[in-house]
Amino acid sequence: MTSEAGREPGAWSRRRVLGTLAATAVPASLAGCSGSVGTGASSSAPSSSSSSAPSVSAPAAEAGSPSASSTPTGPRPLFLGTYTSAEGGGTGVGVAVYDARSGRITGRGTIAGVGDPSYLAVHPDGRTLYAVNERPEGGVTAVRIADRKVLSTRSSGGEAPCHLSVHPGGRWLLSANYGTGSVAVHPVEPSGALGERTDLVVHSSPAPGPGQQGPHAHQIVTSPDGGHVLAVDLGTDTVYTYRLDERRGTLSEVSRARTRPGAGPRHLTFHPGGRYAYLANEVDDTVVVCAYDRDSGRLTPGGPQSTGTGSGTNYPAQLVVTPNGAYAYLANRGHDSLTRYAVEAGGARLRLVDTVPVGGEFPRQIALSPDGGLLFAALQRSSAVGVFRVDPDSGALRRAGEPFASPVAVCALPL
Repeated sequence: MTSEAGREPGAWSRRRVLGTLAATAVPASLAGCSGSVGTGASSSAPSSSSSSAPSVSAPAAEAGSPSASSTPTGPRPLFLGTYTSAEGGGTGVGVAVYDARSGRITGRGTIAGVGDPSYLAVHPDGRTLYAVNERPEGGVTAVRIADRKVLSTRSSGGEAPCHLSVHPGGRWLLSANYGTGSVAVHPVEPSGALGERTDLVVHSSPAPGPGQQGPHAHQIVTSPDGGHVLAVDLGTDTVYTYRLDERRGTLSEVSRARTRPGAGPRHLTFHPGGRYAYLANEVDDTVVVCAYDRDSGRLTPGGPQSTGTGSGTNYPAQLVVTPNGAYAYLANRGHDSLTRYAVEAGGARLRLVDTVPVGGEFPRQIALSPDGGLLFAALQRSSAVGVFRVDPDSGALRRAGEPFASPVAVCALPL
């Protein structure tokens, strides 16, 4: 089975066939990823940029913070990623709001003119939204949230970028090109717009894992302490650790962590304590607890653990961890479920508790609200977003109403 098959069966090849999205890739920390080749959002598509954007009352940097506890009141912003070149896909980035107590989602239009925005992230100051353009000629786009104005689009330097994140300092945007196995750095201007790329690193070694034809960078994220940047590559079964030169915007490799051959690592999520991280392996259907050394940036993977999905075909998408670090959740594509783990020993252990149906097909990406009270699941093949209430004591998930219809939903970013 190729990595593309694991990605959603045929995620990358899917990009090469217009409109075929029945099986796509995934990625995300703040959102999701994968794509198909096409023209994307038409310039004639109706734009709702004239509508007032939902206000961002708190910086996105607070999302996932261990101190976030109180439930906010009033409507909160929610942005939705899609494939504009897929059959039945959207016309740009979906805009909505959600009620932080009930989980109810209300649509607020679309930011048109952003092609195949399959993964989303927000600047720490909450003013600018960033999206990958997951296409053969990949790009990254900046959008001003206040008036939904597209500020800039820059080449990602590779094919099919599927993940991006903003460095905590807010000066650099990091992105991962799945198709060509590379990671890129772009400067963030004071306006939030993106400058020309300052670095591009190709994962030229080690050799691709079993069934892989090359490297497939699936995620790039900064460690909680801000000292290192980690890139997860499904094709080489490797997590690369870099130091970012915050003056020049360049990456220098400092270490590599190898998973077992054929694992197909897809997404890494840190425990709030910063000493451990959890890796979802897409191809061999496992999760791994990794120790993280803050001084060296070295990641040390442990043994593979069950996803609780049985013997059927399943492609884990990603893990998220509650702000208090007590529970972790895994999205399962194929089994169409969410696995709950209790986090033990200060983050060093994951204990499988249960799995619950996600209420739709192919949960490509999941995200917690900043206070940890709600979990959002982008249900790609159901073209919907499911919402669950998270019990603060037991971590149990309870569905919050019916899923919200959203064309080919591959990313949900609650602020």
